[in-house]
Amino acid sequence: MSTLTYPRLTSFHQELDTSPACFGTLRSSLDCLNDAPALRARMQEDGYLYLPGYLDREEVMAARQVMTDRLAAQGYLDPAYPTIEAVAKADANVSFKPDLAEHNAPLMQLLYSGRMMAFYEHFLGGAVRHFDFTWIRAVAPGNGTPPHCDIVYMGRGTQNLYTAWTPLGDVDLDQGGLMVLEKSHLNERLRANYGSKDVDVYCTNRRGEGYTDMGGGGNISRGGWLSRTPAKLRERLGGRWLTVPKYRAGDLLTFSVYLVHASLDNHSNHIRLSSDTRYQLASEPVDERWIGENPIGHGPAGKRGMIC
Repeated sequence: MSTLTYPRLTSFHQELDTSPACFGTLRSSLDCLNDAPALRARMQEDGYLYLPGYLDREEVMAARQVMTDRLAAQGYLDPAYPTIEAVAKADANVSFKPDLAEHNAPLMQLLYSGRMMAFYEHFLGGAVRHFDFTWIRAVAPGNGTPPHCDIVYMGRGTQNLYTAWTPLGDVDLDQGGLMVLEKSHLNERLRANYGSKDVDVYCTNRRGEGYTDMGGGGNISRGGWLSRTPAKLRERLGGRWLTVPKYRAGDLLTFSVYLVHASLDNHSNHIRLSSDTRYQLASEPVDERWIGENPIGHGPAGKRGMIC
């Protein structure tokens, strides 16, 4: 267990227990980077692979510069600071910004070619395809993301699907980065219940939130969140919340779509930038919501009605 002492941390505006029994540090997998079977075994064991410094820092910062220049032009940044620092205006209210990926050549180079694709081809052992939709988080101070698993948003293709969380700049605990719930991908009850849901499935024969309003499938919460109380969720599922004291531009964290994860709250004056991208073997079925020139995503075309 981690021997680090953590400051007061919150997630979704709730204080977390950072004692060694409840909170810890991600394990680096650089030690087995060149051994694909060992990487796969580590993924099976941990549900994630943390590769500090694997990506090219200069490529990350080039992509960041395009994004921060755009945020400045859109009025989200304090003009008293260099745009690359992403210092937020006092009234900035922003969180999800996929438009920052559009016409961003350095970002496309970083995420969909070079070392990123080489890693997944090595790890998965074959030709790889990525989703065409790029999730971009530009999280203003105060915001956080509740716990969830990615499978409920993208489970119509292969389950052998992996998320890459890429910090687009240095992210310390004050800014709040990603945290994962230790061993949660191995919880069979969680996989069989929450993990079998689809946020775009709705009940045609029932009324109320999560049913005929297309808010979620059956009894899944609107938005797909597993919980809005990260501390209590850890108590219920067991394990520790895991993160690192500081993510750096060039780090890569990849994880199973069944791993529970969330973000720490942003207590800084910076907008926290990161991307979520998805990779799988090209030979396996793909979720139709996230491919093509204009992916349908969670829009009307992606909804499926069912008798509940």
